[in-house]
Amino acid sequence: MDKVISRDGTSIAYERVGSGPALIAVDAAGNYSGFRALPAPVELLSADFTVYVYDRRGRGASTDTAPYAVAREVEDLAALIEAAGGSAFLYGLSSGGLLALHAAASGLAVPRMALFEPPIEPVETPAGESGFTTQIAALVEAGRRHDAVEAFHRGIGVPDEIIEGMAPHVWTALEAVAHTLVYDCRLSDSMSLQLVRSVPVPTLVIDSHGSSGALADMAADVVATLPQGTRRSLVGEWHGVPHETLAPALAGYLL
Repeated sequence: MDKVISRDGTSIAYERVGSGPALIAVDAAGNYSGFRALPAPVELLSADFTVYVYDRRGRGASTDTAPYAVAREVEDLAALIEAAGGSAFLYGLSSGGLLALHAAASGLAVPRMALFEPPIEPVETPAGESGFTTQIAALVEAGRRHDAVEAFHRGIGVPDEIIEGMAPHVWTALEAVAHTLVYDCRLSDSMSLQLVRSVPVPTLVIDSHGSSGALADMAADVVATLPQGTRRSLVGEWHGVPHETLAPALAGYLL
């Protein structure tokens, strides 16, 4: 993997594949190199884009610098965009979409972006750290990483059958980055419709037919709030769409 150095000295590891305009995939909670339960369709997109997939700070081959702040993750993306030539499309997966929105709102050079089921509650202004964030942080601090992973997944609405069917290696991979689940919680706490309304970038919001009503409702709220929002509902499972369906939708919009 290659790396860039973010403003605070954190090393951000990334992989690059394909040719064409730059597209940076912003991972969902718990995803990193070697473990991507919700992956971008990189192989299919690489026919049209130079696709950058990176480990968000604190995960995989990237380093970390305390204390965590959403602004530091935006600076990570700024460093990647600079490495990609100074401008890049963004594709944010789940909570990665929240980071993409922050990046676009901050004025980074993002000509267009796409978000997959960004989990945004319909509130006008952030209300500070939630009880959910406090719970996950306390479990991590106590060394109860397995419990933190389980509580996080149940708290965000992952169906019981998916949690109960998770293989031992999946738990191991998630427990290794359990501390970063707190980062995603704080990212969620930072979101508001006010911030979404400030995003000037044309944005495609995708949801799956197989997702719960809450995820679909949040996608509709985000599209209705964005100044330049477009919605696509695609055939898929809970919080997932087949790559052969997703990739053409992304390329068609971004290009």
